[in-house]
Amino acid sequence: MPLLTFLFEAVLISLSGVMAPGPMTAVTIGKGNESPHAGVLVAVGHGVVEFPLMLALFYGLGYLLESPYAIAAISFLGGAVLLIMAVGMLRSISQVVVGPVQAFGSPMLAGVLLTVGNPFVLVWWATVGAALILRSIRFGVLAFCVFAILHWLCDLAWCYFISAFSFNGGQFFGQGFQKIVFAICGAFLLFVGCKFIADAAMIWLT
Repeated sequence: MPLLTFLFEAVLISLSGVMAPGPMTAVTIGKGNESPHAGVLVAVGHGVVEFPLMLALFYGLGYLLESPYAIAAISFLGGAVLLIMAVGMLRSISQVVVGPVQAFGSPMLAGVLLTVGNPFVLVWWATVGAALILRSIRFGVLAFCVFAILHWLCDLAWCYFISAFSFNGGQFFGQGFQKIVFAICGAFLLFVGCKFIADAAMIWLT
């Protein structure tokens, strides 16, 4: 398979994972209420965790992600973080003027925490991501580096797009639109946070 064909497929696969509805998308929408550029910082925080993870997989440490107890611990902590974010987002609805997401005020910190605390990110890298890294290695170290950068650029493009849309949509449609968005995203984070904790409990109890 030519290198360009592999990179094209890797971008499509990366986009399919990035654009799937998830906690990071929901929080980026909330942070976008504060600034149209918040998505950039969320993506940077995501990359702070993801680039070392890719290097760890490249150097053969992916077996650590196969431990169910490690996944359970990450799921529990991630669920707790999401619940805090959900409460902060839902509390903002009652304000006369909807403000930024209260929990973890920095978009970059939110990106870091949402990546570390999301077991699905680790599962994706332990499966789909690991397979892509193995294929990139066949083309050499440079190909791996290009793949890693392209994958993160997919994150950056999506996060920037949804934060800009959230900000401009809020400016155009007004407070009613912002409150509806915050209600939907807050409820979603509340649901996912509870699910993460429930999944962790199931692993520990079995």
